[in-house]
Order: sequence, then C-alpha cells, then structure tokens
Amino acid sequence: MTGIVVNRVVDWQDTDAAGHYHHGTVVRWVEAAEAALLESLGLRGLFGGIPRVRYEVDYLERLWFGDTAAVDLTVGAVGRSSVRYDFVIRRIPAETRTHAAEPPAIAARGSLTAVHAPDAAGGSRPWPASIADALRDGLPIDSEPTSTQ
Repeated sequence: MTGIVVNRVVDWQDTDAAGHYHHGTVVRWVEAAEAALLESLGLRGLFGGIPRVRYEVDYLERLWFGDTAAVDLTVGAVGRSSVRYDFVIRRIPAETRTHAAEPPAIAARGSLTAVHAPDAAGGSRPWPASIADALRDGLPIDSEPTSTQ
C-alpha cells in the first residue's frame, strides 16, 4: 500500500484555549503528508487539480503543545476519478511533559477523499493510467504530470 509518515511538532498556533490541538490542525497535517506523498511519487503537478470532496476524522486522544504528531497517511482506494487517503495520527509525548514515558497513542484517525478535476469548470475526470498506477503502487512516475491531464 502506498503511504508516508510525516512528523509534526504541535506548535503553539496548533492549540486552542483548552491547551490541546485544535480540530482544524488535523486537516493541515494530513494535507502536509499528502503533499510529501505526491512529491515522492512525482505527482506535484496535481496540486490545484484535486479538490477535496469528503473529510472524516475521529478524535481519540489529545495532543499537547510540544508533543509530536506522527501522521501516517496511506492511499486507501483509487477510484475512476477519486483517491481516498486513510490516516492515523499518533501522539508522541514531548520529553518535557510528565507523561513522556507513555507509548505513542492514536490521537486521531480518518479519511480524506479528493477527485481529479483538472478543469475547475469541467467537473471530475478519470485519472490518467500513469497517475492511478503511481497512487496504487507507490512507484514514482517518469515525468511530471500537469493538473490539466
């Protein structure tokens, strides 16, 4: 299965008034992992042509300022014109916190679905075979695709 793990330190602006991460932070982390994955597959040209159509997340554990969020993103399914990413975010406690000896805990999990829509006015379009194969198999493509494919 195609995937990537990206670590992000929970920064002050990632937290809310309760002192733990804000729910909207998760989508930014997931999109950062997606960007790293697409870059590793040679699919940077897709940016701007794969709008989100569904986002679902279960919040299971708090992440605190200074903790590390390990974002594990995998390609869950590749459809005719869609891709579903599945993600698990694990909390790695900061060494300065009293619970730092705790093992990583699942803080959030969910999925994000995007569609291939290279022309904003034209709706979704089927994936070119090379892109679908790269997403499914995790093998970089030979040439950089453009969002208008």
